[in-house]
Amino acid sequence: MGLKEQITEDMKAAMRAKDSARLGTIRLLTAAMKQKEVDERIELTDAHVLAIIEKMIKQRRDSITQFEAGGRQDLADNEKAELTILSAYMPAAMSAEEIAAEVAAAVAATGAAGPQDMGKVMGVLKPKLAGRADMTAVSAQVKTALSQA
Repeated sequence: MGLKEQITEDMKAAMRAKDSARLGTIRLLTAAMKQKEVDERIELTDAHVLAIIEKMIKQRRDSITQFEAGGRQDLADNEKAELTILSAYMPAAMSAEEIAAEVAAAVAATGAAGPQDMGKVMGVLKPKLAGRADMTAVSAQVKTALSQA
C-alpha cells in the first residue's frame, strides 16, 4: 500500500474513532495532496507525498516558534499535536553518523573543493536524504565539510 492510500485509510479510521484532532490534520494533508495533483496535473508518488508532508512539518515548526514567542501556548500546543501526527508518516530519521557519512561520500563523489561547490553537493544529497534528515542541519554539515576542504 502506498503512502497516499495509507493516509486515506488513516482518515477513515479517525472518522470511525471520532478522533477530531487527528481527522482534521489528515484532512489538511489530503487537501494539500489534492491541490498539488490538480495544480500540476500529476498522480502523486510517495516521493511527492513525502515532500508535501515535509513542507507541512516545516510550517508547523515555524508556527510553534512564532506562537511561543508571542505567548500563545494554546496555539503552539495545537501545532505540536499536528506535528506529531504528520511526523508519523515520515520514514525513520537517519542518525548523525549516517548523515556525516553521506555528506563525506557526496563531497568525495562531486570532487567539491570549497564553499562554491555547495550546490553540487546538496544536489546529490537532497534526493538521498529527503524526508530522512533535516536538510537545514545537512546544509550546515556540508558547509562545515567544505570550509575544511
